[in-house]
Amino acid sequence: MQASASPVTSITTRDLEGDAAVSQHPDRQRCDRLVQRGLARDATIKFLLENLEKMGCQPPKRFIKCVDCGNKMAGGGFGMVKEEQGACPTTLASKSFKDHLPKDGGRLLPEIYLCQNHLQDEQHARQSMVHELIHAIDMCRTKMDPLNNCLHLACTEIRAENLSGECDWKAELSRGQISSFPKHGQKCVRRRAALSVKANPNCSDNADAYLDAAMERCMNDTFPFDRHPNLR
Repeated sequence: MQASASPVTSITTRDLEGDAAVSQHPDRQRCDRLVQRGLARDATIKFLLENLEKMGCQPPKRFIKCVDCGNKMAGGGFGMVKEEQGACPTTLASKSFKDHLPKDGGRLLPEIYLCQNHLQDEQHARQSMVHELIHAIDMCRTKMDPLNNCLHLACTEIRAENLSGECDWKAELSRGQISSFPKHGQKCVRRRAALSVKANPNCSDNADAYLDAAMERCMNDTFPFDRHPNLR
């Protein structure tokens, strides 16, 4: 079973870069290679990063990290993490990322993490990065509050599932999830987005209603692509 992406969170992921034993772990080294390969070679990943910069959301240093997610079956996740006291200033100059400020001062920085112990292959790593970059695009362009606004969460999860390629028919076939080809993509997007919306305790009770309200509009929202990237 392919691990899905984790819902948007505000958790602080563990920064394991300074731990020599962890940085030399085979899973970590493999994940780091997949990230660097995606950043250097994948046109979609480079396109999304370029659009973040054009929108005024310069990604901070080490924007995409590899971490051990333990038993949490996820390909990766996106969060807003509090900048450490005394950390070197970044080039973050976002009109929108700045709107996500901690109540006790300081600022929140966007962060993508990949679950190094659950990545299956290069395609899985690529789709996980694209999925989380869609969340970053959404956080940049709007004052999105996916932790407390369940419509925001439903919409960004629908967009990320739809635009990442995670619901490609071949992937769905390998999961044994295709019973009929008509509208299989929409069914997949809704099923996978529902997992993330239901994982948020603020949204779980009425998850289906939030998905119903967001589905059509957010399935048709392909920003920053001019059309669905799989149709190019």
